[in-house]
Amino acid sequence: QVQLVESGGGLVQAGDSLRLSCTASTRTFSRYTMGWFRQAPGKEREFVAAISWGTDSTIYYADSVKGRFTISRDNAKNTVYLQMNSLKPDDTGVYYCASRYIDDSSWGSWGQGTQVTVSS
Repeated sequence: QVQLVESGGGLVQAGDSLRLSCTASTRTFSRYTMGWFRQAPGKEREFVAAISWGTDSTIYYADSVKGRFTISRDNAKNTVYLQMNSLKPDDTGVYYCASRYIDDSSWGSWGQGTQVTVSS
């Protein structure tokens, strides 16, 4: 199990930006695909973005955030980032970091979440 800790959430107005960080407690961080999910009250958790473990660092985005959010990673720091620009009230929710190891088909570890609130 990998311990994941998110940070960087907060209260912002529509149009503002935030950068979330997630640090992982593993010595093989480069072998993990990393992802971001979010959950609004009363709704199911939804996928936001992911970046693969491979040398090409393949990136995936949900259509709802494409063009506004950017995921990146720094393997030397065991950290994955989510840069969120042009935030909208619909982006409000608890954002979770997740990891999965190499060829695993499911997400193995989850962080505790960080709250993002976007006011109009």
